[in-house]
Amino acid sequence: MTASRTILAFTAFAALITASELRALDSGTPSAATAGLALSTDQVVDNLVRRNQERAQALLHSEATRVYRIVYKGLPSDRVAEMTVQATYERPSSKEFTIVSQSGSKLITKRVFKKLLESEKEAAQSVMSAKTQLNRDNYKFAFAGYEPSNTGGQYILRVDPKVRSKYVYRGLVWVDAADFAVTRIEAEPAENPSFWTKKSQIRQEYGKVQGFWLPLRNESVSDIRLGGRATLTIEYSDYRLTGVSKTGAAAPERTQAKNQ
Repeated sequence: MTASRTILAFTAFAALITASELRALDSGTPSAATAGLALSTDQVVDNLVRRNQERAQALLHSEATRVYRIVYKGLPSDRVAEMTVQATYERPSSKEFTIVSQSGSKLITKRVFKKLLESEKEAAQSVMSAKTQLNRDNYKFAFAGYEPSNTGGQYILRVDPKVRSKYVYRGLVWVDAADFAVTRIEAEPAENPSFWTKKSQIRQEYGKVQGFWLPLRNESVSDIRLGGRATLTIEYSDYRLTGVSKTGAAAPERTQAKNQ
């Protein structure tokens, strides 16, 4: 198996994690650990579902710059590649990508990066999105902790998919206690994406941009069964958004700040 195919085995999953719209949660009875908190886990779930739906309806159009970078270390040789793209989203499910620049390994840029973009466009479609959204249909949830933050605090929830596949994940999600939006994910695929990978870890960070919580950085690391490691990072910046005002009219909301 070539280095590029090895990397492709895990990056296809990373694209779907990036593309999935974050929805909501499920849990049981609040534990003693939640006694001092204002809300039960079920209440956090309900608020997250509702607020994510509101944000999804309000965001009409977005543009952003993304920098994809893959570093592979192992047999037959180390390889590095980078690609910068302009990403455009139109509600409800249209995504388009324009490649701005590419450098490094031609095998990776041709075969891996192209597959990443194609996978994300497919994942945005309603049929696939319904199977991968973070909601009660797809996941079970449990309280895992609470920690302070600059915005007032975050609930930590453990997620486990109801149906295992390489396109869903298990791990932890952090939920902002004020906006009820996912701010961070640390997870692994519920099912090994490929025989050639021993273990894959995904970490995604989100930030608030003009009232919307959007991806800022993704890192996916896979250990290869025959030795070696592949790391994919995606950096998001220069968001340009168009939302809906409270009166229902489209209102442009733009920010040029990098990784707000």
